[in-house]
Amino acid sequence: MLGEVVTSAGVLAPVSFLLAAILAGFSAFSFAELSARIPQSAGEALYVYEAFGSRAFSTLIGLLVVSVGCVACATLANGFVGYATSLFSLPPWILIVGFVGALGMLAAWGIKESAWVAAAITVVEVGGLAVVIVFAALAADPANFTAAPSANGLTRGMWLGVFGGTLLAFFAYAGFEDMVNVAEEVKDVRRILPLAIIITLVASFVIYTTLALVVIFAVPTDLIAGSEAPIALVFEYTTGWSATPISVVGILAVVNGALVQIIMASRVLYGLARSGQLPRVLAAINDRTDTPLKATALVTAAVLGLALWLPLVALAKITSLIVLLVFTAVNLALIVIKRRDPSPEGITVYPAWLPWAGLVTSGGFVGYQLFLLVG
Repeated sequence: MLGEVVTSAGVLAPVSFLLAAILAGFSAFSFAELSARIPQSAGEALYVYEAFGSRAFSTLIGLLVVSVGCVACATLANGFVGYATSLFSLPPWILIVGFVGALGMLAAWGIKESAWVAAAITVVEVGGLAVVIVFAALAADPANFTAAPSANGLTRGMWLGVFGGTLLAFFAYAGFEDMVNVAEEVKDVRRILPLAIIITLVASFVIYTTLALVVIFAVPTDLIAGSEAPIALVFEYTTGWSATPISVVGILAVVNGALVQIIMASRVLYGLARSGQLPRVLAAINDRTDTPLKATALVTAAVLGLALWLPLVALAKITSLIVLLVFTAVNLALIVIKRRDPSPEGITVYPAWLPWAGLVTSGGFVGYQLFLLVG
């Protein structure tokens, strides 16, 4: 996603990542509080139902969350191709089919097994990004910043590029909300899950903003903007070494994110079906794997279709826009719930202005993007 953000915002890409973090941050606190108030699967849909009592609105939000998971996973599948083609001489569609199929089987295998795989990959991913950040910082050259045309004044076009980059950068932060959809599989959920949401957002902000900042000083922006595997390019450009190790890390990072999306979307379908909002067949749990196999298979098929049909940038923008719609609804739901029950016992309650800030920023950004589409 770094390459696409730089394409839009140029040397102001770190500003896009900063704005995206603020945009996500307000809503993160709303998710943290709601996950403690209502610790059940299909979180967003249940939050809306608890606030407004409308099954139709709840089902709509739940299906939007599922669509986010499917589109986001399809986005990552296209990102996988960008890195995998540097290692394998295979047609992109074969790589996508193999990638999505393998993820679907892993998600169906079991939540514990999937969680261990995701945790192991996360360690490798963070380590790889840390290596790239260090080498980029050592190779930083101010000339790469000052020589860029986009550094010559903050014009209206630059701000449009920054805001466009913010929508793309937002995709990097979207994901913390997925945790609420496996709430029933978390121990001591009212304490652990809110803390995990906040830590995830802070860690993502530090990593991505630092990466964007050092990269624009280390590599000419026109090179990053034209790359399908920007992290690997940065590593090769700043070290002179083969990018293969970082390409492998990039592939693992994509695997990690895509796996989480498939698990999340299938659990939302399961939660909606269990509550009678979708056909009961999707609530079936396999006795051997203890996972919703039918829901997982449906999500995997949807991801495959989207990944083969739409390009990466279009998928990322669609994902971010739908996530912002969901965030708007969730913030509004918390405002209503807090008025009804301001201080429930046993959970951390955050200031009342936070969901209002989340509502205004998320809703405002949705309106801005729709205005651009209409205009």
